[in-house]
Amino acid sequence: MRVAMFSTKSYDKTFFESLNNTYGHDFTYLETRLTRQSAALAEGYKAVCVFVNDILDAEVLRDLAQKGVSLVALRCAGFNNVDIKTAHELGMKVVRVPAYSPYAVAEHTVGLMLVLNRKIHRAHARIREGNFALEGLMGFDMRGKTVGVIGTGKIGQCVCELLNGFGCRLLAYDPYPNQVCRDMGVEYVSLRDLLTQSDIVTLHCPLMPETYHIIDDTAIRMMKPGVMLINTSRGALIDTPDVIEGLKDGRIGYLGIDVYEEEGDLFFEDLSNEVIKDDVFSRLLTFPNVIITGHQAFFTGDAMQSIAETTLANIAAIEKGETCENEVTLEHIKD
Repeated sequence: MRVAMFSTKSYDKTFFESLNNTYGHDFTYLETRLTRQSAALAEGYKAVCVFVNDILDAEVLRDLAQKGVSLVALRCAGFNNVDIKTAHELGMKVVRVPAYSPYAVAEHTVGLMLVLNRKIHRAHARIREGNFALEGLMGFDMRGKTVGVIGTGKIGQCVCELLNGFGCRLLAYDPYPNQVCRDMGVEYVSLRDLLTQSDIVTLHCPLMPETYHIIDDTAIRMMKPGVMLINTSRGALIDTPDVIEGLKDGRIGYLGIDVYEEEGDLFFEDLSNEVIKDDVFSRLLTFPNVIITGHQAFFTGDAMQSIAETTLANIAAIEKGETCENEVTLEHIKD
């Protein structure tokens, strides 16, 4: 199948090319994001292969369909950037990679907790300047702390398993409790109880209308003073201006994010020689108790291998008219 891959980086091409011999798909690798302006580049292709910040709203999908595109192959688990209802109406298939490496994201999540807690980023900068003083670097023992996990799918489960090893008390909020988590002693509670009791709150739920800005001013006011907030899921789960206010008045003591609501024009690009025009993001960078990584939680060799393998297999299944277990249907958005 002829496939136009958008938002391509060198590592995408490396992993896809190394595995495509088995499938024989015809890929054209495009660095640009898929938007209303760039959709014209998909002319003559049967499929587009896209990532988290590509835009596939109703207008883009209709444009793609007119150009002959019948398949959207996501190189990620989330599909909040795709208008699934419009795709269905157009007869366009949408497939995804539901589980590439939950361990990668979970380990990065815990890594952010440890860096923030023990102020490793600040200690590293001091040592490079010959400053070996310990003032201002005091952390806390993770053992015995209460961690609230919002969303206990595979990634949330892996986070629970790691933190269980630290000896943390684990609370969870999820409409669909995970029995594996329950078996390890995770206690399912209401969102209010989780927010009021947790020393650390970490987000691992999909972005849906019900979870949009699940962490806003109201939620922050329920949290313990000085709480640690971690988000490695989707940027729009938190209301960033509200979080900034929480940081300013000390209600949020630590913030670690790998995602950002307006990351589309920032992440995955080298902007080191440019002025960042996003004032909200720039404000976040001024806080000493904030760690930001650029959507890299997934980024391990194991995960990239899995993403390429699953995406190639998904495309092949649709091309052959076979049932693809990774197809996104209307049932997914009803859930």
